[in-house]
Amino acid sequence: MMTTTAYHSPLGEMTIACQDNSLTGIWFVGQHHYGATISAGDCCHAWTEVLDETKEWLNAYFEGRKPTSTPSFKMIGSDFQLKVWNELIKIPYGTTTTYKAIAQRVGSSPRAVGTAIGRNPLSLVIPCHRVIAETGSLTGYAGGLERKAFLLRLEGVKI
Repeated sequence: MMTTTAYHSPLGEMTIACQDNSLTGIWFVGQHHYGATISAGDCCHAWTEVLDETKEWLNAYFEGRKPTSTPSFKMIGSDFQLKVWNELIKIPYGTTTTYKAIAQRVGSSPRAVGTAIGRNPLSLVIPCHRVIAETGSLTGYAGGLERKAFLLRLEGVKI
């Protein structure tokens, strides 16, 4: 059974989804690929421990504190997407990397990496906002570039 709840962030309404007590999605309402892992016919609004843990994690994050632990999560995607998303998990809080650097690590092109990153269903927990262009410019964030800039500044990144 898929369970969802709303979260009110400083950047707008978010939806949190979990299945089998593992986080499966966090999206800004209306972002590209919103709700991609939610099965409409098998979904309800209910309380679960992982939803509470995720809200606590988000509260700490948006207060500018580096969260000390991450809620249990399950990545749902293709083998290539999972490979890219696993690289995103390695990007430390308050730092950035480039699409090109990730592409070199996974043996692909920056464009393919960007496409996989854009479909990341676990925004913030899998920090796709920490990936920037080789030139240092902000590009490609499913939640919008204004949010990406806010998140990076929140983490202390100079942009």
